[in-house]
Amino acid sequence: MAASARWNHVWVGSETGILKGVNLVRKQAVNFTEAAGRPRREEEVSALCWADAAESQILIGCANGTVKCFSTEEGKFLRSRSCPGGEGTYRGLAKHDGCLITCVESGILRIWPEDSSEHIKELSVGPGVCRMRQDPDRPHIVATGGKENSLKVWDLQTSSQEPIFKAKNVRNDWLNLRVPIWDQDIQFLPGSQKIVTCTGHHQVRVYDPSSPQRRPVLETTYGEYPLMAMTLTPGGNSVVIGNTHGQLAEIDLRQGRLVCCLKGLAGSVRGLQCHPTQPILASCGLDRVLRVHRLREPRGLEHKVYLKSRLNCLLLSGRDNWEDAPRTPGPAPSEEAQADELWDSLEPVVAGAKRRHSAPGPGPGGKKQPRPGAPSPLAPLCK
Repeated sequence: MAASARWNHVWVGSETGILKGVNLVRKQAVNFTEAAGRPRREEEVSALCWADAAESQILIGCANGTVKCFSTEEGKFLRSRSCPGGEGTYRGLAKHDGCLITCVESGILRIWPEDSSEHIKELSVGPGVCRMRQDPDRPHIVATGGKENSLKVWDLQTSSQEPIFKAKNVRNDWLNLRVPIWDQDIQFLPGSQKIVTCTGHHQVRVYDPSSPQRRPVLETTYGEYPLMAMTLTPGGNSVVIGNTHGQLAEIDLRQGRLVCCLKGLAGSVRGLQCHPTQPILASCGLDRVLRVHRLREPRGLEHKVYLKSRLNCLLLSGRDNWEDAPRTPGPAPSEEAQADELWDSLEPVVAGAKRRHSAPGPGPGGKKQPRPGAPSPLAPLCK
């Protein structure tokens, strides 16, 4: 179990509280639960993050307010701690300087030392939080946003209770009505202080805290449905967004134009992540399927794994070589993988297509045989 967990490529959190590890090369999916063994709805996984740069441990935020630590090297849960404070599920987890950073839906952000059950700092970031995101280049910087809770940037190293940047709402629309605020996801652009957000009103916006302008420096829209998740592509020049109708699209942030659309999803998108160096995108959502797309030519769906439970979030391994797993014979494919192979091998049936009947061949002497079921020409007619 430990060896198979080490070489998993994608980790997925489900509504039933199960952590699922997927090996795309071997086409295997394994469920991981605590010693009790039975999944519980109150332990729904709402947030995932790496505990270290080596990707040897995963932090798992559960709906009951606990944070679990899972070892990818040993394939088991190491410890669990309670992080009370605030209401709602976790909207973000992060690790910095040996401390755990948590943020819940009600807007309470707390910093927890590893060796203490008491938090050392608390910030009120506003109610209705949808996402808390850490800046990879500056781990002490986090951003928050939500429903009627505009984008804010916080410096955790200062003692101030005020954000270092607070976005200003866009101007009124053409009817002079206020535009509602609903930031669903946040990403930091590498090599700069710019921040990109996607909203529940199908907008993608770019902010620049280094400029005096607090309104977006770029804004574009996609589709008609709320955008739920977003991830940066390798290079940081574009983002991939997903909405509540299973639509995926890549948006160029330099010009605000649509690059391409990705197909295959059948439900609301809840988790998106691109590989840091390869043009690979992992996605999951309420249709219970993990999908891996290729973003560059030839674009398309490369992997598809049915995982039974509704999925909330995922972590994609940053390893450059996905083929480096040891070539030892693994266990037989699961029933889910066998079922997927069976369905993929079936040919689709076109609706409304007429069934073709094979023409009867010639009989003895070259005479044409009657069609099966047709009355014989020599049979007497019945009145």
